[in-house]
Amino acid sequence: MSLLKAEMREIHGAGNKRFAIAASRFNCDFVDAMVKDARSTLIENGVEPENIKIVRVPGSAELPFACLKLAEKASYDVIIALGVVIAGETPHHMVIAHSTAQALQSISLKFGICVVNGIIVANTTEQAEARTVGKIQRGVEFAESALEMACNFPLELENANSVSDIINSNI
Repeated sequence: MSLLKAEMREIHGAGNKRFAIAASRFNCDFVDAMVKDARSTLIENGVEPENIKIVRVPGSAELPFACLKLAEKASYDVIIALGVVIAGETPHHMVIAHSTAQALQSISLKFGICVVNGIIVANTTEQAEARTVGKIQRGVEFAESALEMACNFPLELENANSVSDIINSNI
């Protein structure tokens, strides 16, 4: 289990940003912990509670559809998809992992909005627990990524004179 974490940059102007969290109800104890952590992290960094929309879907496979509908509204600066998929006796979890990752990325690129892929794929319940309610609080990390993309990335682009400026800025 990796405890490595990207250093979060100082956040500027989070108060007027709008975030959507699409969360699965399947494996709810784990997902609910990520939702709680993500929402708390957004608020602690200046996001107004009324600027956080939370929608629930049955499982992780439905998250791309929910994110698509949220992106179509063009009301949010960043969308965070939260789910937990745990391996069973068949490779179904890998089908969900790959298809949702690809779909979330496609939505992000199509609509020009950052969609944070917060779907945890674990081999065991213990792994899922460690990443959601244990030592690794991925809900916090996903919210931190969302904050940086909503608040800092647009500033990086505005201040860049060229592609090499963006590359060299350590985004």
